[in-house]
Amino acid sequence: MSAEAEADGQSSRIEINGVGKRYGDLQVFKDINLEFREREIVTIVGPSGCGKTTLLRCIDGLLPVNEGEIRIEGDVITQPREGVSMVFQHFGLFPWKTVRQNVGYGLKLAGAPRAEIAEKVPYYVDLVGLKGFEDAYPYQLSGGMQQRCGLARALTMEPSVLLMDEPFAAVDAQTREILQFELLKIWRMRPMTMVFVTHSIEEAVLMGDRVVVLKGRPSSVFEVIDVDLPAPRDRSTLAHPRFTEIREHVWTTLMDEVRAAEYELN
Repeated sequence: MSAEAEADGQSSRIEINGVGKRYGDLQVFKDINLEFREREIVTIVGPSGCGKTTLLRCIDGLLPVNEGEIRIEGDVITQPREGVSMVFQHFGLFPWKTVRQNVGYGLKLAGAPRAEIAEKVPYYVDLVGLKGFEDAYPYQLSGGMQQRCGLARALTMEPSVLLMDEPFAAVDAQTREILQFELLKIWRMRPMTMVFVTHSIEEAVLMGDRVVVLKGRPSSVFEVIDVDLPAPRDRSTLAHPRFTEIREHVWTTLMDEVRAAEYELN
């Protein structure tokens, strides 16, 4: 456990030690060292192609690391494990399943009893604001409603770690803002370790207790910023002088690399 985590009385839930990932000769990131504590939201930002989503998938155990190790609650991660849920950018819903069936899919896959599924699914459907749409199919839902469904599916597993891969990138700006505050409200009701990848600097500062800035080629951790904003966060947070200060600091840090990334071929 880090001295920082010890000081605030929280245990380290995720430990990333000297982690590197490459595809053939392409080194995506190297020497990543991070700790994520209980009951905190950590956001990750960086230019396109720096490996934000790749790192998240390594934490989930969907991709192997080439150097170092990732531990969750002390266990070395080599494959997906119980207690970790992931919400994807593009919803990941089964088009032939209803909201009720999609939300309950993880529980069913885990072999949960029918009584448990029948109890948890309505609760989480209601929690994310989809009550009344239980029998609707994904094509009948707006993008925001589809993402609420994906979030409910992750939450039904009652994870200790929630991994968010740009979850609001595919929805319009107004819906994105609504979902941001809804998620913060849900997190306050049930705090967990949340790792939130985003391209939006504003979103990173609004959502995060800390912001991790990845930078370089291959990328590594350039800076970890404590977001010392008043809680709970709401729309007034966006006008807070400290919010503006942190947002501008992150943007200035990344500006040159973000611009360069726009002109790179994949």
